[in-house]
Amino acid sequence: MRLLLLHLLLAATAVMATAQDKVSLSGKWQVHLSVASNESDQTCTLTQEGNDLTGTCGSDQATGKLTGKVEDKTVTWTYKSEYNGAPLTIKYKGTLEGSSKITGSVLVEEYSVEGEFTATLAK
Repeated sequence: MRLLLLHLLLAATAVMATAQDKVSLSGKWQVHLSVASNESDQTCTLTQEGNDLTGTCGSDQATGKLTGKVEDKTVTWTYKSEYNGAPLTIKYKGTLEGSSKITGSVLVEEYSVEGEFTATLAK
């Protein structure tokens, strides 16, 4: 009986630890981009449901919808917008560092230009 109770206690502890490790990315994020020697800032509002991300990203120049995924600590999303009337697709791939910071690479698809980004959860 003691052995059974010990196993149940250990299993419950493992489940609680896993639940505590899950971080929700839902919220407003400040995103700083550095692409081809150009610096810019955006605000992205993320909504996470399971492993799926939806939301919007925008700057003073344009706003667009995003879709993405979260897998372990890897976060990816694609944001579609326009630049001077032409379509613009920006792809992000980052690593979650703690619960309030994402760093990684960014690709501006139409121009084949890459750069880096840092996103921090707005307080």
